[in-house]
Amino acid sequence: MDILQLIDRLEELFNESKAIPLTHNVMVDEERMLDLIDQMRIAIPEEIKKAQQVLAQRDRVAAQAQEEANRTLALAREKADQMAHKDAIAMEAQRRAEQIIKQARDAGEASRVDADNYVLDSLGKLQEEMERLLNQVRNGIRTLEDEQMRKAGTDQAAAVKETNENP
Repeated sequence: MDILQLIDRLEELFNESKAIPLTHNVMVDEERMLDLIDQMRIAIPEEIKKAQQVLAQRDRVAAQAQEEANRTLALAREKADQMAHKDAIAMEAQRRAEQIIKQARDAGEASRVDADNYVLDSLGKLQEEMERLLNQVRNGIRTLEDEQMRKAGTDQAAAVKETNENP
């Protein structure tokens, strides 16, 4: 039997009941009333029981969803922290790489300056050595020329002397 029909029968029982004079009370047939109450308990639709089950299940699902949302949020925060940490590591690596490049450039420039100074020093010493050798060559040439002139002068003097002695 439908719960609404049982409610109608309950109302009908109330309307059929005898009024107690000078009060707002009525006398109800106890047996019929208890019988209707029992029928109402039995007639509670399965949908109401299912609705209670659905509400309980909804609460479980909501709790699970909240738990999953909390886990997802924790994972997202952890991932964000990892990304921020990786970003910080990348920035530090970039800064360190730039520092290493600058040091390498500075060291390269210092090596170039040292090499230039070495070359200038070596070329200066070579120039001094070449000037010393050139002076030796010039002195040697001058000595040979002087000897040749002396020899030629002696040879000429001997020829003149011979010419004067043998007329």
